[in-house]
Amino acid sequence: MLEVADLFRGHGPAWRRANAGHVSLGQLKVMSAIENCRTAALGGHVARCEDCAHTVIAYNSCRNRHCPKCQGAAARKWLAEREADLLPVPYFHVVFTLPAPIADIAYQNKAVIYDLLFKAAAETVLTIAADPKHLGARVGMTCVLHTWGSAMTHHPHLHMIVPGGGISLDGERWVSCRPGFFLPVRVLSRLFRRLLLTMLLAAHKVGRLQFFGNHGALADARAFAAYLAPLRRTEWVVYSKRPFGGPAAVLAYLSRYTHRVAIANSRLIACDRKGVSFKWKDYRAKGRHRQKIMTLATDEFIRRFLIHVLPRGFHRIRHYGLLAKAACADNIAQARKSLAVPSRSEQPDTSEAAALDEPRVLPRPCPCCGGRMIIIETFARGSTPRQRPTGPTIGIDTS
Repeated sequence: MLEVADLFRGHGPAWRRANAGHVSLGQLKVMSAIENCRTAALGGHVARCEDCAHTVIAYNSCRNRHCPKCQGAAARKWLAEREADLLPVPYFHVVFTLPAPIADIAYQNKAVIYDLLFKAAAETVLTIAADPKHLGARVGMTCVLHTWGSAMTHHPHLHMIVPGGGISLDGERWVSCRPGFFLPVRVLSRLFRRLLLTMLLAAHKVGRLQFFGNHGALADARAFAAYLAPLRRTEWVVYSKRPFGGPAAVLAYLSRYTHRVAIANSRLIACDRKGVSFKWKDYRAKGRHRQKIMTLATDEFIRRFLIHVLPRGFHRIRHYGLLAKAACADNIAQARKSLAVPSRSEQPDTSEAAALDEPRVLPRPCPCCGGRMIIIETFARGSTPRQRPTGPTIGIDTS
């Protein structure tokens, strides 16, 4: 199967030479990580089946958050940690999208404007939900930033997963929203617009925003205010839907958003002289006509993939309100009490003790007999294992 790693290995060196001086250190590190992922460059393990002695070499993963191959294990681990926070209530999916003029300047100010997107969206929901005219409760939410559209264009938007209700302002009871309805999207849109524009002007005033190229003139305060002025009169896109059949479906749905990257390997079709062909979804079309195939020049494909590399240390998954990490456990316990739902008993953690007695095993069984694959050797980056495989070399996350 064609992978992004194949494209980077085959065309990455020439692309880096052609774009020298215009590629950030973060983008270069992402390219290097994806190119080396699950290869001898990262080291690995040798595993042998305890039943039939079938032996394989398993190379380590890069674990880079932008790598299409490394998100499955990360998503499973993240979901296991979130499962205890689920409540037996309906959950809603709310999406906040940056208008195109702000998305244009966000690319030059990723850390600042993406951060403001989180803050404005979270404050919008918390404020409207606390208003007695709407819900009159303290709510919680998990927010996930996506910066791409289906064609890998720059399209920053925030996916927010919110329980359908919250703890009353006096802390005495659980307040449920109306069946099938969370909060009015027009009210959310208006407040989101006002908050984000106010935050942008404040960030500009203290010199947190930078402008280059065609946007260079926006460094002037009056020019920036004039640039934002038309946005005060347009409707901003806020989308709300109840997509879940129950709390268990929340985890499956959430996993598709939390650890998604700009494009999955499964969407790649071919790479030839014409360029890279991949599947994409045209949301302007209807029904089955949404599924289409796009072909981009290889250089353009690489460029589009790399524009979605996030700044170092930037958190693309955040929790607010009742789910904010500082008080999440206490808030969930209070919510369960208000809902008359038994608290989840904590099981003793025996994983560390078990790890001392149990041999390390690969996450998948022996391809020959289905037995456990026991790790018998570990080798460092760039090294050659002493043991010889009896089957094909595999690349799975054993690091």
